[in-house]
This record gives sequence, C-alpha cells and structure tokens, in this order.
Amino acid sequence: MASVIPFDRATRTSLPPVPVPRNAEQLDNIKAHLDLILLALESLTGIGSEAMLQSAQELHLSGLSDRVNLWRLRQASPLRKGQSGRKKLDVEEARSLVLVSCHLAQQHQRTVRHAVGVLEQFTQQERPPHEAPILGDYLDRFCNLYYDRMQAEEETPKALTALALKLLIDLLFYSGDNGAKRLWLALIERSVQAPRS
Repeated sequence: MASVIPFDRATRTSLPPVPVPRNAEQLDNIKAHLDLILLALESLTGIGSEAMLQSAQELHLSGLSDRVNLWRLRQASPLRKGQSGRKKLDVEEARSLVLVSCHLAQQHQRTVRHAVGVLEQFTQQERPPHEAPILGDYLDRFCNLYYDRMQAEEETPKALTALALKLLIDLLFYSGDNGAKRLWLALIERSVQAPRS
C-alpha cells in the first residue's frame, strides 16, 4: 500500500503526485539520494547551508527555515555517520529538498554544463577525468566530504569517483526547467534500488 504525494500548485515548481513506498528501507534510499545530490552540488560549486537556506526562502519553503532543521534533515540519511536526524521521511520535507536542490542546480547550470562538457570531452579522448582542473577539484572535494561525513569504511576511491561523476551527470538533468519533476520521479524509481545506486 502506498500513499500519494501531494504537490503545491502555489510553488514555482509543481511536483506530480506519485505513489511513495512505505517500506522503511525504500524511504531511507530516498533520503540518502537527496543528501548525495546536495553533496555533489556542494562539491562542484562550493555552496553551503546558507545558499540552501536562501533558496528555501526564495521558494517560500517554510519547512527549511534554519541551519539546525537543514542539518537534521540531511543527517537523517542512512549513509551518514552518527545518524541523529529524523528516521522517518516527511513527504513535505523531501519535496522541499527536491525543490531546493533543483533551484540551486539551475542557478549553477553554467558550471554544471561546463563540467559535464569537459567530462564528455575527456571520455572521448580516453583521458582520466581528474586531469581536468574543474573535474579534479570536484572529485577531490566530493571524496573528502564523503569520507568526512559518511560511513565510508569500505568505499574505494574508484567507487566514489564513479558515484561523483554519475551525480554530476544527474545534476545536468536536474538543472533544467523540469528538473524538480525529473528528480522527484527519479527518487521514486531509485527508492526500490540500493541506497547509493
């Protein structure tokens, strides 16, 4: 049995009503992926909690009003060290994180497009991505933040690099006009997969 996620027509970006699984593991996967999307944005653009809270204010999302609440939401990811955030996914909070993530991705769309373009170029040339300054910096920051914040004892640099590059490509899709809808639907699809897939 699944509940249906409502969407607020008053916001700039409406999200389609889709069924959300009640299974705790599936809901944890949604929280994990939202946190990883924000981690990728942080790593690529250097933004922090202030930019996230500013976006929430611009989108009139009252649920993300302060640093403590934002920290608790992100800390609820099952991948995080010392999870002390909320264990149950709140639909409105997930919706808010989707809107904030895509709003920020759109604000930094030029950077995202440039990074993905360089990745395509280096892939065609069969050159390691980390040799490109923008990608090298991104990968270093992503891996450092991941090891610092996540339970990453078994994660290899190769696996984290692959994850970071996949998230970078995802950001390109989420930075478009329909980015929030894309991410919202992708979260439901990913919810039945492994937390990092």
